Amino acid sequence: MIEKFFPELKAWAESFVLSHGYTALFVLSFTESIIQPVPPYPFVATAPLFKLNPYTAGLVAFLGNILGAIVAFFLAKLLGESFVKRLFKERLYTKGEALFNRYGFFAVLLGEPYKLVCWLAGIFNMPFLAFIVASILARAIRIGVFVFFGDVLGRFLN
Repeated sequence: MIEKFFPELKAWAESFVLSHGYTALFVLSFTESIIQPVPPYPFVATAPLFKLNPYTAGLVAFLGNILGAIVAFFLAKLLGESFVKRLFKERLYTKGEALFNRYGFFAVLLGEPYKLVCWLAGIFNMPFLAFIVASILARAIRIGVFVFFGDVLGRFLN
C-alpha cells in the first residue's frame, strides 16, 4: 500500500536497507514510531532477500520501534497538544482521542498507526509503565508474526 502513495520513499527505503542492513532497519523502525510512514515489517518478513537474518532483523526492528515510541511519547509531552493536532490534523487527532479515551491501554496494544498512538499516549498522560508494557506486547506480537514469515522465506530460499 505504501508504494501506491510514496513510491520514491519505498524505493529509497529498500535501497537503504540493502546498503546498510540492520542499521537501516533500526533507523526505519525508530523513525516509523515517531513520524515517517515506512513500516519495518516488510523488511523483517523479507529479511533473507536483503541478506539479513529474520530473527536479528525482528529484534532490531523491535528495539527501534520501542525506542522511537519512547521518544514520541516524551516529545508529545514536551511539544504539547497544539503541535500534535497540527502534526496529525484535527480529524485524525479527534478519532484517536476518542479511541484512546475509550480503550486506554488497549488503544496502545491494538491501535494503528502506531506513531499516532505513541503521541496520544504522551498527550493524554498515560502512565509511562502502562504505555511501555502495552507497546512491548503489541510490537513483539506484530513483529514476531513477520519474523515467522521471514523464517519461512529463508527456509524456502535455502
